[in-house]
Amino acid sequence: MELPTSEPDRRTAAHLHDVLAELERREPIFHHPEFGTSREDFERSTAPDFWETGASGQRYSREFVWATLEQRRLAAEREPQPDESWQASEFQLREIASDTYLLTYTLRQQDRVTRRLTVWQRGANDWTILYHQGTVVSAE
Repeated sequence: MELPTSEPDRRTAAHLHDVLAELERREPIFHHPEFGTSREDFERSTAPDFWETGASGQRYSREFVWATLEQRRLAAEREPQPDESWQASEFQLREIASDTYLLTYTLRQQDRVTRRLTVWQRGANDWTILYHQGTVVSAE
């Protein structure tokens, strides 16, 4: 399915390609066990004032996102789900401040397609997520 676009195709600047590759491995956020699954891991990877805007337009606090992730983890332990087969593509990165980056990409989840945006900040030891948003794409 070809997705509609009204924006020109922007490419990531060459000097950001290594950063882009590093952040691509972390998306979609909170779905990579190698980056941790505990509350401590979540708190380490998100800013204290982290929040997200869901595809519905609803705003979610850091605490709400953690509670949702924990519910999903516990449900999966009780009844494992089949592979979600999510496909992330069309990654682009822009540096918006010193060591702060806006990453955009498209996520396909079976029949659902969303455009995603994550604001990442590089710290002394690791990456921190400042903000995340998902927007449903309509093929019409």
